[in-house]
Formats: sequence, structure tokens, C-alpha cells
Amino acid sequence: MQLDGIDIFVKVVQAGSFTKAAKLLGMPLTTVSGKVALLEKRLGVTLLHRTTRKLNLTEAGEAYFRRCLRVLDEVEAAEKELTTKRSEPEGTLRITSTIDVGHIILPPIIKEYLKRYPKMRVELVATNRLVDLISEGVDLAIRIGSLKDSTMVARRFLESQASLWASAAYVKKHGLPKHPRDLEKHQCISFSAEKNNNIRLSRQGETQTVAFPSRIVVDDMESTKAFVMQGDGIGLIPQFLCEEEARQGKLIPVLPQWTWGSLSLSFVYPAQRFVAPKVQSFIECALKSLKD
Repeated sequence: MQLDGIDIFVKVVQAGSFTKAAKLLGMPLTTVSGKVALLEKRLGVTLLHRTTRKLNLTEAGEAYFRRCLRVLDEVEAAEKELTTKRSEPEGTLRITSTIDVGHIILPPIIKEYLKRYPKMRVELVATNRLVDLISEGVDLAIRIGSLKDSTMVARRFLESQASLWASAAYVKKHGLPKHPRDLEKHQCISFSAEKNNNIRLSRQGETQTVAFPSRIVVDDMESTKAFVMQGDGIGLIPQFLCEEEARQGKLIPVLPQWTWGSLSLSFVYPAQRFVAPKVQSFIECALKSLKD
């Protein structure tokens, strides 16, 4: 059995194109295309239908891909089992997170990690776009909310209460709402994930769904905080983003007896038999940093 070209074929299918696969593999496009062509020639079948816009597996290619994937998973598992015996991780760890998590939570953790493991290099992709870990070659993601992809593993990282806040200047000018229904009379900073500009708040078993009138809509919590800080309205902000400003009196809690809920942050990585040492060591470092 010859494995030459099989790993490249699998990467092309996972990436969805020869160009993306070449970038992930660090190879010239001609090399990647040539390896797959030689594999098809050796097997005597067409594995992929190539067009300028789309890449499709043939029926034979689909069956071959599934079997190759299992074989490569076994090879990768064997290699990772050996590398877990190394005393120190080395190489590059690619992490992705939302922008606010990347700006606030991760920098001190990454600093401590690099201090602890001098042979490691970290590449952080901070974006609110949902990154495909496999096709984009990312080792670890920090994501908010529940995991929807069954091919991934999630490990709880942080739980943070999200509450309504306003700046001291806004409160001085407009006052504070005394009941959730009063929010309809205020200007609010809306998060794009909230549907219909409504917000749901609870207090001791009582629930209120009220209008959250917004002329400003954002897609990340850090932007919400920025607009709230400059007095543009009331916004929903997680605790980890506003602790310092709250201590200084720059941010005032709004309807503190009413709760919106909490945001859970999890480490997410592809399901695999053995977790790479660089991934495992970063997770352990991050969890320890939160306890200290």
C-alpha cells in the first residue's frame, strides 16, 4: 500500500479547493494538483470533478475519502500518542476567538503560556466570523454558547454573567429604569444576536420580554461597551468586560435585580483520540490562570 498523495487528497477534500489545501499544506498549487492526479492515475479512477468554481467528489472518491480519513486518523493518533511523551510542547498554536475575548481575556493567558513554554509560538485569529477549524488549519477555538457541531469537542472555560449597564453620564441625564417595561422609554445598544430588538429578563421566577429600542446595533460585546461608555444608551455587557469600570463608578448597573442570563465560553477543537500536547498544555494553562 502506498500512502503518498493520500494525505494531500484528504486535505483537498476537507479544504474544499486545491488552492486552500496548498496554503494549509505550505505547498505549491502545482504540487498539490499533481499529487492528486498521480493518485488518480495509480488507482485508475477519477476521485474529483474539477470546475473553476466548485470541487465535487465522485462516487468512488466519496467512498475512498471516508476510508482514507480513517486510515490517516489512525496514523495521526499513533504519532500523537508518541508526542504526548515529550516533556515540552513546541511549534505553532493557532487559536481563534471572538474579538472581545481576544482583546480582553486571552492576552494575559497567552503571555503566561509563552513564558512557560519558550519553544511555542501562538497565532491568534480574533474575529466574529465562525472559523472552520479544519479547513483553515486552526488548532483551538474559544466560542460562546452551546456547541452545535458534533465533530468537535467542547470543554467549559469560563461562565460570565451578562447584565444591563449604563454610563454615569447617561444615568445623570436620563435616569434609571425602575422596571423592564421602562426600557421602552430609553435608548439602548442592541446586540445583533437578539431577535426583534426584544430582551428577556427574569426575577425570582417572573419573566418579562420587553422592547429594547435601538438606533445602534452591534455584533460584539466590546463595541456595546464602547457605545455605553460614551453615553449612547443602555447595553447588555458580560461581567468580565466591565469589572474595572464598575469599580470606578464609570458604569452603573441597570435593573440589577433582573437577570438576562450568563455567557459560557468553551474551548473547542476537533474530536480526536489524542489531543496534541500544544493544545492540551494551553487549555491547562488557561484554566490555571483563571484560578490564580
